[in-house]
Amino acid sequence: MPTEVALLESRALRVEQMGRVDVLDKVKSLVMLPDGIHVRTEDVARYFEVSTEVVKKVTQRHRAEVSENGLKLLRGTELQKFHRDMLSLWGGGGVESYPQAATQLTLYTRRTVLDIAMLLRDSDIARCVRTYLLDAEQDLRAGYASLEHRVTRVESCLAGVGSALQELGPVLDRMSHRLDSLDRRLDATHQVVGAMSVRLGHVAEDIVRIDGRVDELARNLKELNRRHDKRR
Repeated sequence: MPTEVALLESRALRVEQMGRVDVLDKVKSLVMLPDGIHVRTEDVARYFEVSTEVVKKVTQRHRAEVSENGLKLLRGTELQKFHRDMLSLWGGGGVESYPQAATQLTLYTRRTVLDIAMLLRDSDIARCVRTYLLDAEQDLRAGYASLEHRVTRVESCLAGVGSALQELGPVLDRMSHRLDSLDRRLDATHQVVGAMSVRLGHVAEDIVRIDGRVDELARNLKELNRRHDKRR
């Protein structure tokens, strides 16, 4: 877990935090220029509650780093164009209040301001930003540790499941053989039942024929009895 001092001293650690620009507004509201992208040196100083000279010194001392994170210096026609764009965004009601730089203008983005927060030692606001970053990273690391522990538990459970499946394999194999044997016996039973059904069909036909012959015999007996009665 990195410390505040390590964050102040290590550029590599600062690079890891550069995606966390959201913490700026969680600590204190950062007032942007009308484009919603840039702030001036005065705005950065006001945010950190320090003088503009302090911000300028930190910026100059770490010029290459803050430039990589969005610091821009505008002059000449580029500065004039920027002022025109800002005035058009500001609207007619605020033209008098928009401050225009005479010869040059240093602009910071949110990434640049976050970088300054990790470099500025003598500011309570900057310390709050660093503390917020470090606490959030600690929570994230704790979340990762918890997740790793849960994954380890799942892996151990899966190892137990694997051994159980290995032991279950022979049982399933024996059950499969028994089911195959049962299927064969059922097929044989179906064949026997089918043959019995055919035999019963034949027996039914024989019974019908016997019934016919019995009926015929009964008629003959009745006829003989009638003839015998006549002779008497």
